Amino acid sequence: MAKVLLLAVSGLARETIESIAQTGDHEVVGLLDDNAALHGSELGGIPVLGPLDIAAQRTEQLLLCVGKSVARAAVAARLGLPESRYATHVHSSVFLGASTQLGTGSIVLAGCVATANVKIGRHSVLMPHVLLTHDDSLGDFSTLAAGATLAGNVRTGDRVYIGTNSTVRENLTLGDDCVLGMGSALLQDIPPGQTWAGAPAQLLYGPTSVQPGTGARHTRV
Repeated sequence: MAKVLLLAVSGLARETIESIAQTGDHEVVGLLDDNAALHGSELGGIPVLGPLDIAAQRTEQLLLCVGKSVARAAVAARLGLPESRYATHVHSSVFLGASTQLGTGSIVLAGCVATANVKIGRHSVLMPHVLLTHDDSLGDFSTLAAGATLAGNVRTGDRVYIGTNSTVRENLTLGDDCVLGMGSALLQDIPPGQTWAGAPAQLLYGPTSVQPGTGARHTRV
């Protein structure tokens, strides 16, 4: 059983501690966080040992428990550690099809399903009961909140966030750094960096984009 450190004191860290305890695939020996006020305290009975940067001096494997996709990617870039330092955690109740590819450093919580030919990028987080159907592909540092569902052949870029109980129609593409709000039904592609929400989902805000065939530019609807 490999020993692991969780990077960041967070709600995700609390959930990961519980998930690992139920599954028994790792032994959580500590947490690291840059908030000095937390050093010497405990989370779920696990001690907070010091700042994130001491990860490079430790020998345990690591799991990034920073909740936001962009922030998780920033911590990984800042630490600059090889992928071999990172663990991967999958709750024992998860179903991953034999053709599923799971990126290093990912955390997959209870009840998730990936059916066939699914690719999950590095350091992705799948909260409980996420459903990924055939030929879906998630970029690195993706975050899918509880109950998110992707129909077949959906492609996402890096650092994407898909909110609780949102649904994405088949054959769509979500660009890097985009956000789909909770409870949304997405029926069209999302360009990079934009935030959409609603049923059907519409643009809330994001980088100015050109509407296909019109030349019209917008940042908000």
